[in-house]
This record gives sequence, structure tokens and C-alpha cells, in this order.
Amino acid sequence: MSASLLRPYLRQRALWCAFVICALYSCTNAQTLRNAAQERAVAARFAPVFYQGLGSQPRHDYITNFDFDGDWRGDNNWAHADDPHFPQQAYIYYAISETATHLFIHYAVFHPRDYKGGVTRGRLLSDLLNETVQRSSKYDPTGLADKATVAHENDMEGCLVVVAKQGDDLARAHVVYIETVAHNHFLKYTVSAGDANVVGLDGQHPLLYVEAKGHGIGAYRATGKHDAQKGLLRYSYEGRADAPALHGETVSYDLLPLLTTLWPRAQHGVDNTYGLAFDYKQVPVTVALAGGRTQARQVKLGKVGTAFRGRIGGHNIARPPWGWFDISERQEPRGMWFFDPARTVKRHFNLGDDFSIAYVWQPFLGVGTTK
Repeated sequence: MSASLLRPYLRQRALWCAFVICALYSCTNAQTLRNAAQERAVAARFAPVFYQGLGSQPRHDYITNFDFDGDWRGDNNWAHADDPHFPQQAYIYYAISETATHLFIHYAVFHPRDYKGGVTRGRLLSDLLNETVQRSSKYDPTGLADKATVAHENDMEGCLVVVAKQGDDLARAHVVYIETVAHNHFLKYTVSAGDANVVGLDGQHPLLYVEAKGHGIGAYRATGKHDAQKGLLRYSYEGRADAPALHGETVSYDLLPLLTTLWPRAQHGVDNTYGLAFDYKQVPVTVALAGGRTQARQVKLGKVGTAFRGRIGGHNIARPPWGWFDISERQEPRGMWFFDPARTVKRHFNLGDDFSIAYVWQPFLGVGTTK
């Protein structure tokens, strides 16, 4: 095809691509999110940059997906993390909910191993602690005992990015708050200059640091001291899942929706993926209705898988986002940081009535997914 004949085709294709992107990014005060494509577009727009610290075993600090080894078993991930046949391509999980005023985007970061204390010594000490707990017949539903465990199979920590909407223009929407998960604690940040707890931004992409070995997440400090022994990997969203060993110090990650990957498997309770389940019974949620009205609902969830099956080191320690909690907030119902982020953030930052807690979209509780 000649260049002159090709130009109209390319022009038409470019216009069509621009139309599709605008349609995906279109926001309204009524409801922004209607389908998976729109959710992914929003998740990509605010996807964090993760600076991953590398410890004594850099391969075990590579970010990847739970089924990096081709199966959904949790109790073979420790062993398969050592297998070079599995390149550990870079993926980040996400989930989105929305109120009339804000978007709430959870991002979850998975590693096959938490190797605090070292691959061998940390694992043996964890096994000893497990044996002690079992012999004393104690069970700690708060997770306080987990803090003592220095190594375990599977690891998932993450963050919550809170975005202030600006009418129907996503390009004008901007990040206002970030909370991260680090070893059963929620760390709270703003983006305000001069704030002691501030997260830097690259455009609208928060800059976060992931610890080596234990993988707790906090704000990245370009001039700060981090625990990396063997440098950093910079993971940023580029729409493809790179393998770090092949792409130097900068790695592209792709996005995976929690709603269609780890969540459906959690509905089975205890299985090959999940070693523990929790009975949420009914979860409260406030829903936005037409005309500015709101409605309080109780959504039945019942038993859901809340800890990945793991047999090396600490048993069944790593949790998906609906199992995350802060041990300093033991009075709060389990899972509310994930299921009701609006109310949680409003409480954490002491926000006013102009910060809506009524959802127009929360697909994990069935809000906005049906007419």
C-alpha cells in the first residue's frame, strides 16, 4: 500500500483510538465505572511506581502474580520461587470503588516468599515459633502472633490510592491521600508539600518503596536510606509484564483485577489457594441513590478465604486485601479497609461531610453492578 493511500487509514485509526481512550476515561458525578475496561483505565491512570529493594536473594524480591508457576496452589510457591523456569513476570493486582466525590484504588503486590531473617535461618525460626504456638494450643485472631514470624510462604502487601474527582474529567482528577500496608499496619500519607508524611508523585503516579525480604510498603524517599542490599528495581505501569532479570533496573508491570482472579477463588473458603477462611457474615455499606439520597445496606458475604495456603515458615500468613488489617485498630471489623475504604479514610484523616461515603461503585459488594 502506498504512503498516500495509507495516510487516510492511519488518520482514521488514530481518531478511533482517541475516541476509545476518551470513552474509557470518561467520568461523571453519577457513576464513573460500568465495566472492566473502565476500571482498568482508571487503575492505569493512577498506578504507583514501586521502588523494590533487593536483599540477599534478589530473585525473591521480584514482584509477580500468585499463579506465576502456572497453578493456583499456595503451598508450592516457596519452592517454585527458586525455579528458573518461572521468570516471575511483573504484575500488580487492583480493585476500585467509587463515591460521588472520590475514587478508591487498591493495589496489591505479591511475592512468593517473605524471607525476613534469611531463607534458611528465618524459615527454621518460623517453623519453631509455629510448633510452640501449636503445642500451647493458642490461637490469636488479631494476628499479633504473626508479627513474630520472620519468614513465610507467599507475601502480599499493598496500598490504597484515594483520588479526588473533578466532575466528568478524569484528566483533572488528582491523588489526595495514600495509605500503605506494612506488616499489619496502615501507614497514612498525603501529597501536600511540607507535610511530614508526604508521598511524592510522578504526574499522578505515587512513588512508593517496597522493602527487601519482608516487602512492607511505604513512601519512597529519593534521598532516604532504604534497606536494599543489592540496589533497587523501579517497577512502573507500561501495560506489559516484564521479567526483571531481562530488563535491567527498570521493569514494566501489567495490571490484574482482583475481582476476576483471587476473589472468585476466595469464595470457596479453604482450598488449594487459601489455607484460612473468615466468616464476614454481613458487611455494612452505604449506597448512593438518585436525587442525592443514600441507603444503608447489609451485604451477606459469609465465609471467604482470607489467608493464602502456605506451609513453609509461618503457616497461612499472607493475606489478600480483604484480609488486611491494622493491629492498632483491632476494634474495627475485619476487611473494612478494603470493603469500605471511604469510611476508613474519612476516619483516618478526620475529613468533613463533603467527603462522601456513599458508593456508586463497589463491585465486591454488588454496588453499581446491576441496575
